[in-house]
Amino acid sequence: MTNHGHLDRRSLLLGAGALGAAQLLPSNAMAQTPKRGGAFRVGISDFATSDSLDPTLVETQFSQHLQWQLRNNLVEAGPGGKLVPELAESWEGSKDAKTWTFKLRKGVTFHDGKSLTPADVVHSFNTHRRDGSKSMTKPILAQIAAVKADGPDAVVFELIDGNVGFPALTSSVGLVIIPDGDTDYRRGMGTGGYILEQFEPGVRSRVKRNPNYWKAGRGNFDTVEMICIKDATARANALLTGQLDAYNAVDPRTVALLERNSAVRINRVKSKAHFAFPMMVDQAPFASNDVRLAMKYAIDREEIVKRVLGGFGSPGNDHPLSAAYEFYDGSIPQRAYDPDKAKFHLAKAGEASLRVQLHVSETPFSGATDAAVLFKAHAAKAGITVDVVKEPEDGYWSSVWNKRPLCTSRWSGRINDDVLLTLGYSDTGTKAGWNETRINSPRLNAIVAEARKEFDTGKRRALYSEAQRIIHDDGGSNIFAFADFLDATSRKLAFGELAGDWMLDGCRASERWWFA
Repeated sequence: MTNHGHLDRRSLLLGAGALGAAQLLPSNAMAQTPKRGGAFRVGISDFATSDSLDPTLVETQFSQHLQWQLRNNLVEAGPGGKLVPELAESWEGSKDAKTWTFKLRKGVTFHDGKSLTPADVVHSFNTHRRDGSKSMTKPILAQIAAVKADGPDAVVFELIDGNVGFPALTSSVGLVIIPDGDTDYRRGMGTGGYILEQFEPGVRSRVKRNPNYWKAGRGNFDTVEMICIKDATARANALLTGQLDAYNAVDPRTVALLERNSAVRINRVKSKAHFAFPMMVDQAPFASNDVRLAMKYAIDREEIVKRVLGGFGSPGNDHPLSAAYEFYDGSIPQRAYDPDKAKFHLAKAGEASLRVQLHVSETPFSGATDAAVLFKAHAAKAGITVDVVKEPEDGYWSSVWNKRPLCTSRWSGRINDDVLLTLGYSDTGTKAGWNETRINSPRLNAIVAEARKEFDTGKRRALYSEAQRIIHDDGGSNIFAFADFLDATSRKLAFGELAGDWMLDGCRASERWWFA
């Protein structure tokens, strides 16, 4: 089961679960034996004072790391986007992909000693699906008609329509498994590699190793402490002075300086992450596609990649799929900086000039403000005045993103094409609060739904190609860059192949890494 390469129908429906935890480790890590011990201290840039342990409300990467320290999913997204068994040791779909049966792993216990049962899985999914739930995952789970236990060690999901990629969806961080009936999320109860000791939202967290963790070679540190540090320079200094062992979101401008220190390693990972200035297509002036096209032609992507990303990335092309996704269409012409074309589209929209506000903070990515200032200079040559409005860092995702008609955004990876397009570009994503441009194309909605249940790889590719072209030509996504992940670590740390869906090894560094 993988989102890369060509798979037959049966491969899509079956998930092999015979792998032991040691077999899940990448080949270069197999040469080293993970060691237990040590206090792992990691600095995180993306956090909020509203962070919580409620699995229905995971907004920041700090929350994401903490969830996966404490809890597990049915399926884990491993390096390379491969799906590996986690609490489910195997899964199987019906011929129409409408019914999925997950066989649960035996011998797994929660931190309080309670054994994992199918009722825990049913409760965890229904926590999102229940009436009154504010979960951002709830609309995605609307495809589930029923979830029920099947004997002592299996759970059956009955879907309204077929979905060949349903197992991948269960790897989402919000869909971690909590005990049946649990509503006191502050306890952090789970089956994960660490037990909660301290959590101060927006400040820090501390966990200790779970002595009964069921995964061999995982959850190796005695303790893990995460510290919230917004400023990139402060994170770098903390690593250089030995106050941290690792941090995420390295400022590309400091890479050369950090690499001169022999005790520091820079992890550069090709990722699915993209940076954007999304425009809401249901609000003026962006309701006009000519205005949107003018904005897209008015940005010099090459210069931003060079000056803001330090070359650690590549220009975006106004749709969200990169070459890291299976159904990426590289035949779509690359949009380039062209002030004259921008003026042409402004004229078609009946505008001699344009003035817009671009809301920005460093929370989406380090250098976001510099990117906005560069865009302002680029756009001026097209008769577009961009007023850069600096917003507070805390609460950016809840108060600015998806609230302002034009702002700064970052999308990390999603497990497959369907999950990304469903969340970001469909009517389902709008209901879930993820569709940042509010695009509402009946044809695009139909394509996403049709591709989801299509077994034929060629037909799926054609559908996803059309989806990318619709978003590229008509959407509100001004996606100007695909960015490599840049994390910095002490050379005392050891790890295997790194995942590219999220920073710091898919937000699972605490579980997968160890001190050499």
